[in-house]
Amino acid sequence: MEKNDKQLVLDYLSGDETALNIIIRRYLKLVYNFAYRLTGRAQDSEDISQETFIKIWKNIKRYDQNKEFKTWLLAIAKNTATDWLRKRKDFVFSHFETAEGKNSITDFLADSAPMPDKVALQAEDKKFIGELLSQLSPSDREIISFRYDDSLTFEKIGRILSQPLNTIKSRHRRAIIFLRKILTEPKNIFLSYK
Repeated sequence: MEKNDKQLVLDYLSGDETALNIIIRRYLKLVYNFAYRLTGRAQDSEDISQETFIKIWKNIKRYDQNKEFKTWLLAIAKNTATDWLRKRKDFVFSHFETAEGKNSITDFLADSAPMPDKVALQAEDKKFIGELLSQLSPSDREIISFRYDDSLTFEKIGRILSQPLNTIKSRHRRAIIFLRKILTEPKNIFLSYK
């Protein structure tokens, strides 16, 4: 039987070093993908992931057992990524870089190889979505990412971002309206949103 996060934290605090390794394996891909969506760079995503888990290790005694571990972890990942992006000298915080021809979903593809035309369409779709989302402000892109990539509720997103529920819902709605406008008026793909 697989242990839940809270039990693994308790096991680690009781001296079981392997419990932390299980937590890292369980959430490494989630943290890496979150960081990659924000930075568009594999190296930066690896660095952010590593720094996030170092912070988890250093602060695990402060984890409140009454709260969901995943929410706590993603809040640390979000803060680590935000700090990382602010420190980068070549990064303009109000703009996101898009992936250049790299398809991050290859790790999730089934073993049977898809047809080349399907792979090309997937890459085009990913590039299009990346360009579309890059038009959002960093903070609104976080909300969209948490909501649709990580399937988090508005309540959890609010806790992670330390913002009221209605603010999260309002920003989500505003971002969706803006994205719909871009999609219905393709000539205006570079509308000013931020």
